[in-house]
Amino acid sequence: MNLSLPTLRLDHPYMQLTRLDKPVGSLLLLWPTLAALFIAAEGWPPFGVLLIFVLGTFLMRSAGCVINDYADRHVDGSVERTRNRPLPAGTVQPAEALWLFTGLSLSAGLLVLFLNTGTQMLALAGLGVAALYPFMKRWTYLPQIVLGAAFSWGILMAWTAVGTGLNNAAGVMFLGSVMWIVAYDTMYAMVDRNDDLKVGIKSTAILFGQQDRLMIGILQAGAVLAFYLLGGQMDYQHGYYAGLAVFAGLLGYQQWLIRKRRRDNCFAAFRNNVWSGFALFAGVVLEHLITLVMS
Repeated sequence: MNLSLPTLRLDHPYMQLTRLDKPVGSLLLLWPTLAALFIAAEGWPPFGVLLIFVLGTFLMRSAGCVINDYADRHVDGSVERTRNRPLPAGTVQPAEALWLFTGLSLSAGLLVLFLNTGTQMLALAGLGVAALYPFMKRWTYLPQIVLGAAFSWGILMAWTAVGTGLNNAAGVMFLGSVMWIVAYDTMYAMVDRNDDLKVGIKSTAILFGQQDRLMIGILQAGAVLAFYLLGGQMDYQHGYYAGLAVFAGLLGYQQWLIRKRRRDNCFAAFRNNVWSGFALFAGVVLEHLITLVMS
C-alpha cells in the first residue's frame, strides 16, 4: 500500500495559475514591502508582523494572478506569451479559478486579523484595488497605475502595522514605488504590445508608443528622486544611499536592454527589477546595521 502524500509539482496547473512556479512577481512585491517595514519600524520590525507580511505578500500576489487570468481568459489564448496558461489551455476551469481566488483572499484576510484595525481597513481597500486591476485593461490605457497602487499598498500597511501611522515618508515611498512599478510594468507590456493591439487590451506601452523608452526613463528618474527624498526625510546617511545607487544603476541597465525594443530584452529588463528591489531593501537594512554598530 502506498501511503505517500500527493505532491504539488511546479508544473501543476494550480501552481502555474498562482505563479508559484515563477516567483519573480512575488519578489517584486516583497522587497519594497519589507523595505517599508524596516523604515517604518526604524530597525528590525516585530517578527510576527514580518512573518504576516511575507506570507501575505505571496498569498495576495497569487490571488492577483488568479483573478487576472480569470479576467483575461478569453484573450490570453490569442497572446503568444500567455496562450498556454491554465485557463485558455483548459487545464483549470473558470469556476475553479474563482474558488481559488476566494480561498487565497480569505487566507490573507485571516493573517490580517492579527494586525491592528487601521491596517485591516487598508488591507480591505487594497484587495479592492488588486481585484480592479485586471479589468482596467479594458477601460483605460493606464492600468499600470492601478497595478502600481496595488503593488505599493503594502508600503502603506507597513507604516500602520508597526504603529507609526501614515506620514510624509510613507507617502513619498508610496509615490516612488508607483512610478517604479509603472516603469517596469510598461517594459512588461512592451513584450505583448503587438498581440494586445490585436485583442483590444490597453496598456501604457501602447499609449506611449515610440516615446515608451523616454516615458520609462522619466518614471525611473522620478522613482529615484522620490527614494532619495525619502532618505533625507529619514535622516539616512550611509548604506541606504549605496543601495539606492545600485538601484539607479540597474534602472540604467534596463534602459540599455530595451533600447531596440526586442521582446526577450524587454522581458529581461522587467525581470531585472527583482534585483533593483533587493538593492533598495538591502540598502535600508545596511543603513540600520551601520547605525547600530556606530551607536
